[in-house]
Amino acid sequence: MKEALAATQQVHAVIENTAGQGTNLGFALEHLARLIELLDGSSRVGVCIDTCHTYAAGYDLGTPEGYERFWARFENLIGYERLEGMHLNDAKAGLNSHLDRHESLGAGTLGWDIFGRIAADPHLENIPLVLETPDEDLWATEIARLKELAKNTD
Repeated sequence: MKEALAATQQVHAVIENTAGQGTNLGFALEHLARLIELLDGSSRVGVCIDTCHTYAAGYDLGTPEGYERFWARFENLIGYERLEGMHLNDAKAGLNSHLDRHESLGAGTLGWDIFGRIAADPHLENIPLVLETPDEDLWATEIARLKELAKNTD
């Protein structure tokens, strides 16, 4: 990544958190912070948070308290200024399962509440949100529900 950043002037490298499956790094916020540090803290390095990966890695986004704890830790270790996007998906597996198994919104172990919290979170209002769910037949419904949640937070 250092070479890629050195060879370009405009490109941003975005690191996505992982579920911690197998020997994968990147499931702990400390891992992401260390990667940024190893890249000399370049302002061209950002982070993408995947909701399924975060939950599977052991961060309980499904409760209001767990959601607040995660984002407070994120701000402390990484900072909102490095958040360049989010992948929205529910999780087929449970909390701290370390399994990367995406599910349609509201159909998994996270449920809809987290997505309402995301829609209401002022820190996330200008962050690109990418729907990353498995059933494309549900995408229009999921997007409509997300828009409704966002509208209800105004």
